[in-house]
Amino acid sequence: MLLAQKPLALMARPQALLALAAMFLLLALAGLNGGLRMVLLAGIGLFAGLALYHASFGFTAAWRRFILERKSAGLRAQLIMLGVASLVFFPALGAGSLLGQPVGGYVFPVGVALATGAFLFGLGMQLGGGCGSGTLFTIGGGSVRMVVTLVFFILGSTLASATAEHWFAWPKFAPVSIVTSLGWLPALVVMLAGLAALHALVARAETARHGSLASIRQPATNWISGPWALVIGALALALVNIATLIVSGWPWGITGAFALWGAKIASLFGATPEAWAFFAGQEGALRASLFADVTSVMDFGIILGAMLAAMMAGKFRPGFSIPARSLAAAVIGGLLLGIGARLGTGCNIGAFFSGTVSGSLHGWVWLVFAFAGNMLGVKLRPIFKLD
Repeated sequence: MLLAQKPLALMARPQALLALAAMFLLLALAGLNGGLRMVLLAGIGLFAGLALYHASFGFTAAWRRFILERKSAGLRAQLIMLGVASLVFFPALGAGSLLGQPVGGYVFPVGVALATGAFLFGLGMQLGGGCGSGTLFTIGGGSVRMVVTLVFFILGSTLASATAEHWFAWPKFAPVSIVTSLGWLPALVVMLAGLAALHALVARAETARHGSLASIRQPATNWISGPWALVIGALALALVNIATLIVSGWPWGITGAFALWGAKIASLFGATPEAWAFFAGQEGALRASLFADVTSVMDFGIILGAMLAAMMAGKFRPGFSIPARSLAAAVIGGLLLGIGARLGTGCNIGAFFSGTVSGSLHGWVWLVFAFAGNMLGVKLRPIFKLD
């Protein structure tokens, strides 16, 4: 009985009630600016934040554990997430619609900008302490340091957006989609076979180092206060991307909103982002409310969903003491994340997750260069006294 009452007691706390009020405000503003469709997307974002926090589903820590210790649980969960989402994405993109809704994927060119951006983003992950999704859900969980990372994430995105006419011209190859090239069913077979091979590879590496394989499941899952097993987080995030595709017509993304937020802030200081090459054809978004922007609304939802999850778990305790070296790493990492996300067509969600389940070659190329950046970042972390 006491366990059953604990989440209810937590919900009664003033800070939890404040979080709930912020969530309802988000839903109301989303509805006013985009109707039921935007309310649904805000709700999907809230669920994403809840799932990310309760499952501790971070890319940065998972990749670092594999690089340093060959522990692969996080990587294996990510591969399952990709496989489950692909089961819906590939046939939907092959047909061009899902449940009567026209849909499209994220299919982008592979070139110097993508490789450079992915590498910088990977380096920024380890210094900044998070990826695109990780930055948002840890802020929701109460991390003040990650607020610093986000501020400079936005600044880096803005700087890269303002100079896009230069890196847009860097050499690149035409976009490649295996869904288009092979047909959705053969492409799905190739995708699942590749994921299975990667799963076997990382599992073998862990077994060789530790003699056994850590489980991504756990005996019991507390749906209200957490934690959730990694495999539950993987399934939940696959559902988030599928739901986003159904409701918005496009896959899930995160960091495009940061460039928009930065552009709006820059315009307050006399900048003219509507003249930047990056925002060509997006002038309407620059003039409209942020609550009319799909990615912004979902990002706000992730923060608030994670905040509520942290409160329900009794773990929302913001700390304002940040060591100088850690603060410096947050600043540098945030800038690298922002610049890298723009050059690299997105982050671990928009470029990697949504790119690969769209059947795009660029998603896998992004992974290679981002992982290389993470490897360098892991080596640099001791300089900043990062755990």
